[in-house]
Amino acid sequence: MGTIKVGVVTARFNNEITEKLEEGAINYLESCDGVEIFAALVPGAVELPLACQAFLDAGCDGVVALGAVIRGETSHYDYVCNSVTDGITRLMLDYKKPIGFGVLTTENDEQALDRAGGKHGNKGEEAAQVVMEMIGLTNEIPAALKTASMMAKAKPAKSAKKASKPAAKAQKNKKKTRK
Repeated sequence: MGTIKVGVVTARFNNEITEKLEEGAINYLESCDGVEIFAALVPGAVELPLACQAFLDAGCDGVVALGAVIRGETSHYDYVCNSVTDGITRLMLDYKKPIGFGVLTTENDEQALDRAGGKHGNKGEEAAQVVMEMIGLTNEIPAALKTASMMAKAKPAKSAKKASKPAAKAQKNKKKTRK
């Protein structure tokens, strides 16, 4: 396929957590052959979809979105989480390209740190893995369908040949009885 271009967008808000997510994502992508990595920082999680869109517009094959939204005392948490989730989902469907969702949505700092290289792994690394897997899958499916279509056109199906032989015999039998 050639070089795979992957953008990594990281929110600066809660940077003690998001820097660890970014490190995990970039380390994973650097371990993959043929991957060119582009990185950008944005102020917070709400800005992630716009930066992801910019990377997709610039020709990236996929993007990793990284952020940490930690519940506070107001409903702001819910609005931010919904905004980011909806924006990223819409972009994936509109562009037909994967965006790894490495945005933590946690109740507290401890839960976020557990998911940024702590006891629950590094969700940034996992989001990068998802992007690479989905790039492969979204390239593989059309190729597999094209191959199947070409094979179907090249060889008539055996069941179609069998069905046509009895029909031909029936035609001969009708001709013989008419004479």
